[in-house]
Amino acid sequence: MNFHIITLFPDSFDSYINDSIIGRAIKDKKIKVSFYNPRDFTKDKHRRVDQKPYGGGPGMVMEPLSTVKAIQKAVGTKKNVKIIFFAADGKQFDNRAAKSYSKKYKHIVMVCGRYEGIDARVRKIFKAESISIGPFILTGGELPAMVVLDAVSRQIEGVLGNFDSVEENRITSSEVYTRPEEFTFKRKKYKVPKVLVSGHHQKIEEWKGKQNKK
Repeated sequence: MNFHIITLFPDSFDSYINDSIIGRAIKDKKIKVSFYNPRDFTKDKHRRVDQKPYGGGPGMVMEPLSTVKAIQKAVGTKKNVKIIFFAADGKQFDNRAAKSYSKKYKHIVMVCGRYEGIDARVRKIFKAESISIGPFILTGGELPAMVVLDAVSRQIEGVLGNFDSVEENRITSSEVYTRPEEFTFKRKKYKVPKVLVSGHHQKIEEWKGKQNKK
């Protein structure tokens, strides 16, 4: 899986993609992450990519041409490409979408807006899908891009090491426990549920199922 990220702030991804599971997946060539900065595609000598919005209003809007060229560079002649814009009123991104993306597409292009957003003509040119990671407004599309990258990557076999680690493929629980079996905090004892240390696999699976329904 190849992730192509259009962003004015590629450095904001450094710590995330270089650490832990995502960093290992990149090192093992399970996924690849590439960045395209619209500033590199503008003719403005100051590398400016924002302009005042038509119709008035506060803030600035990312101009279309430099963003179009950045997306064009990312897409190239590739096939099986999915282009995503992030918008609060977009289609809700969920685990079903993450699984679908991992199976249908070889390349995912994620366009990260900033300021008051990106000129609407850009999305129309590429017939891109608008998605949202939740009912809230963020200062940019970089965090949503990290969420999508993570959610899709973990659906790719080998990224998690053991594919059984994908929770939705097994019975799991919102409550998890580990050693020690009992500890004391402020004079109160906290124990692991007895069923989990019983060794009775059927009862354990039943318990996990009940926790999921809460």
